[in-house]
Amino acid sequence: MSVRIDETDRKILVELQKDASQSLDEIAKSVGSSKTPVWNRIRKMREAGIIGQQTVILDAEALGFEACFFVLIRTSEHDAAWQAMFLKALRDRPEVQEAHRLAGDIDYILKVRVRNARAYDAFYQALISEVRVHNVTALLSMEEIKSTSMLPL
Repeated sequence: MSVRIDETDRKILVELQKDASQSLDEIAKSVGSSKTPVWNRIRKMREAGIIGQQTVILDAEALGFEACFFVLIRTSEHDAAWQAMFLKALRDRPEVQEAHRLAGDIDYILKVRVRNARAYDAFYQALISEVRVHNVTALLSMEEIKSTSMLPL
């Protein structure tokens, strides 16, 4: 389904990105509309796949997940069977918050959130016991400067 996005839709999306728990009344007031048209627009954007899953953002450090590693992976394996096994290993591990396949010298980069260095080592040992990789480099994030899922609408 193809949906045209106009300025009011963009305003609605900005409001939802700021705080999806806002009431329809609050969103409508912010975008200069009334509740029913805002609801219809949101419904259409959900049906079109523009608006996806709604979740809650948790404070990782407050919950004891103090270490964030960026893991650079090089592999000499590129066949479909290896890739399927690797992707399954990543999906099965809740520590992996993000995984990207890259162009260039590094094949994959992972964002891994764990309690501490020992927890990272356990993650690493489990991963390499399941899939063969050529080289793994782990970079510890010293400070998160910016993190957002908001698109610049």
